[in-house]
Order: sequence, then C-alpha cells, then structure tokens
Amino acid sequence: MSVEPGSMQSANGTASAVPTKTHIRLGHSPDPDDAFMFYALAKGLIDSAGFEFEHVLDDIETLNQRALKGELEITAVSIHAFPGIADKYALLGSGGSMGDNYGPMVVCTEQKTVEDLNSMTIAVPGLKTSAFLALKLAIGTYKYKVIPFDEIIPAVTSGEVDAGLIIHEGQLTYAQSGLKSVLDLGVWWNKKTSGLPLPLGGNCVRRDLGEQKIRDLSRVLKESIQYSLDHREEAVAYALEFGRGLDIPLADKFIGMYVNDYTLDYGADGREAIRLFLQEGEAAGMISESFKLDFV
Repeated sequence: MSVEPGSMQSANGTASAVPTKTHIRLGHSPDPDDAFMFYALAKGLIDSAGFEFEHVLDDIETLNQRALKGELEITAVSIHAFPGIADKYALLGSGGSMGDNYGPMVVCTEQKTVEDLNSMTIAVPGLKTSAFLALKLAIGTYKYKVIPFDEIIPAVTSGEVDAGLIIHEGQLTYAQSGLKSVLDLGVWWNKKTSGLPLPLGGNCVRRDLGEQKIRDLSRVLKESIQYSLDHREEAVAYALEFGRGLDIPLADKFIGMYVNDYTLDYGADGREAIRLFLQEGEAAGMISESFKLDFV
C-alpha cells in the first residue's frame, strides 16, 4: 500500500496523518546575549511545542528593517523601531534587553565632555536603534554617520569620525582600543527617570500567527531563557562562539548585563520604562506613528 507524503501507516494498514511542525523563523543578533537566550532552542534541549525554529542571524538594524516588511515570525527589534511595526507585531513579555544603570556609550579617543558632543560627528549603529534615540533625547541635535555597529570602534580610532555610539560587547572592550567614555546612556536614563532601566531591544511575534500559537511561542521562548539561566556554564560556552574578542569572564559579564530578570519578564518597571521611552521619543519628534503597545 502506498502512503501519501505527510502520512504514516498504522498497525491495521490504514494511513494516518503525521503532525507537521510549524516553521518559525526566529530573527536575532549574532551576539552572545541572544545566543545565550536561544541556546536550548538551537540545541533541541527543550520541547519545541510543535514548532520548528530556523535561526536567522542579522544585525539589529537589519532586523528592524526586515520587521517593517513583516518578514520573520519572531524577531528581535529595537524598542525605538517598535511603533513602526506595531500593526504587524506584538511585544513578547520575555526576551527583552534592558540597561539597568548601564547601556550604549559614546566614546572618543580623548576625554571630552557631554557638551562637546553636539559639535562632533558621531558614528551610530542605525537610525532605528534605541541607542540612536536615547542619544537624541540626552543631547539633542548632533551630527551623525551611520556605520555598522562592529565597525564603529575602528572608525573612531582611525579618525574617520570624532566619536562613536557603541552597543553590544563594545561596551566592555572599548578601553582595549584606547578609547574614553564620554556618556553612558544607561546611567543618564537611570538618573532622568529616578531608577528605571533603559529599554533597548525586545522580541516581537507576528500577530497573524493567531492567539494560540502566540501564547505557545511565548512559553517556549521563556523556557529557553530559563534553561540557559539554569545551565549557565554550558550556555555561556555556546554563546562565546558569538563573542567578538570576548573571553569567558567577559562574555559571562556581558550576558549577565542583558539576560537577567528583566529578560524573563519586563515586570512593571520594564513596561513603564518602555512606555516612557517611546513617549519621550514622540515628544522629541523621533516617533510619528500611531501604535498600540501591548505585551504577550
């Protein structure tokens, strides 16, 4: 007896359907913190709940642009970019990156003041990154040049630009290149808001997947984060493959900065920080879209 594709033959010779897995493209940055979060999914260490995950690795600004087109079922995005995709995506309650009194930094080859920055050309990692918005809120108008995030430190050291707005592991390694910190935006935001964390990135799920799949995906992703936190040593070792110039102690430190209790769940402070950050962005004219801010 022939059996149709996608079927299996039961003991009595009749064909029965084999459950097919739902293919989910999961977009995230090729960085230690994201790799750490999704270690269990990448290695098949937890129940995928009927989903088959394809990991799509891109820098955050590329993911922001892909989200505008609704390309990926789940994707990391900058919080700054969320209003432009809120019609297509909802924010997952887990998987976010928050800077708790630390965050993206502006660095120079020589020690400068914050007031000096307005007359400089600053390399930025993308116009929809949260770092770009935070710097605008902190210092107002400034000249900028968009450069891929992993090329910003070399651009500063070579003199191509006067200063650089650094994200990811550059926040821990910039001094190795002889650079000086001028402004830590996480510290600035913490003081401005009397203790709130700086919202940087979030994981979004496409609304057209439907309520049940969205709930199931939210649970699976949170379980993946929890697994890594519970099996930290092995998850850090895996994430180190994605750490540019990081040894195990530095990778562990960086991961701890951006995969923590806020990553498991934004909580009341995290949600309030996101609302306030986007509200400030609207007031500054950096966000013009009408949007619905909802969390799965």
